Amino acid sequence: MTRGRILDAAEALLVEQGTGAFTLSAVAERAGVSKGGLLYHFKSKEALVQALVERLVSEFDAAIESHFEGSYARAYVNATFEIVAGDPAVTGRRWAVVTAAATDAGMSEPLRVAFRRWHTHPDSGDEVTSQLVRLAAEGVWEVCHMAPGTYDAQRLAELRQRLLDLI
Repeated sequence: MTRGRILDAAEALLVEQGTGAFTLSAVAERAGVSKGGLLYHFKSKEALVQALVERLVSEFDAAIESHFEGSYARAYVNATFEIVAGDPAVTGRRWAVVTAAATDAGMSEPLRVAFRRWHTHPDSGDEVTSQLVRLAAEGVWEVCHMAPGTYDAQRLAELRQRLLDLI
């Protein structure tokens, strides 16, 4: 319970204020725990970022799995658009965690491994088209984070369907 609250507070802090405000003291305050309480769960800032990365990867893997019906690319697109069309704070979580992890090669390695796996996962049908569709979904996610409101719900639905039609 406390561990999850700390991770939620860390993500919210990253999304709202960026990496400059991401200190253990700020996360502890946001989570409503003492710094010692935070350190009980996460021995360092790096351990906290690694836990954020692990949670992000695990949650996206679960989202893909929940949509899997024979085509990995279809599941990937559906999982991505489910997130992008939802709460903007959730869309921003991924980029906030990626940014925090980018400060250290060791912290970002699990993300590199996950991206490699997500984008090279074998699929039924044309592999190149499958990979292109996943790359396009990544682009939609990035635009929705960097320029919120660029696409309304109807346009997102149209983009999603077009990508699914390509598979």
